[in-house]
Amino acid sequence: MTSISGTRVADNIHFYEPAQGHGLPHDPFNAIVGPRPIGWIASRSSGGLLNLAPYSFFNAFNYHPPLIGFSSIGRKDTLRNIEQTGEFVWNLATRPLAGAMNISCAPAPPEVDEFALAGLTPAASRIVNVPRVAESPVSFECRRTQIIELQGVNGDGVGSWLVLGEVVGVHIARHLLTDGVYDTAAAAPILRGGGPADYFEIGPDSLFHMRRPAWP
Repeated sequence: MTSISGTRVADNIHFYEPAQGHGLPHDPFNAIVGPRPIGWIASRSSGGLLNLAPYSFFNAFNYHPPLIGFSSIGRKDTLRNIEQTGEFVWNLATRPLAGAMNISCAPAPPEVDEFALAGLTPAASRIVNVPRVAESPVSFECRRTQIIELQGVNGDGVGSWLVLGEVVGVHIARHLLTDGVYDTAAAAPILRGGGPADYFEIGPDSLFHMRRPAWP
């Protein structure tokens, strides 16, 4: 094995095959792919029951039209509601709302309204029939575009579903717009780390600028 400064490369690398187990006290996968933005998803069942739940496998996937998505590990209430109605709302999870966000992830039965459980206010959306979190400074009203069951390399389903939606309405608190430019740090968004209880907050001190290089 090639050496670096006299040390075998293999001695500096922990290698594992996920199918055989990671051999560590806690699975590092989530910690490595992170910190990750939080998909704090509001939905409503076809019978009118409200649901609010955070998903750490979440991100944006396209500019025009704007598409966001999250992965439901297992067939949870959020997934079933979106299958029924085709609508949901993403809400920005911030440091002041961290406690309420955490309460909303309790494994409550479908009849429990997590808005009420977490002491949050449902605010009517403009386009979809799902409320947003009034206390959140940013919300996206969304309509489902695709629900895809994820598969392993062998083609078998893994019991997780990727839910994609088009953003059809955007709510932004005006104090987060500086000369019309959205101030990411001012919103104090929180992100999910990889440990059992790890979260991170984005603040002004973490900001740096790097322009995309021009091509001759």
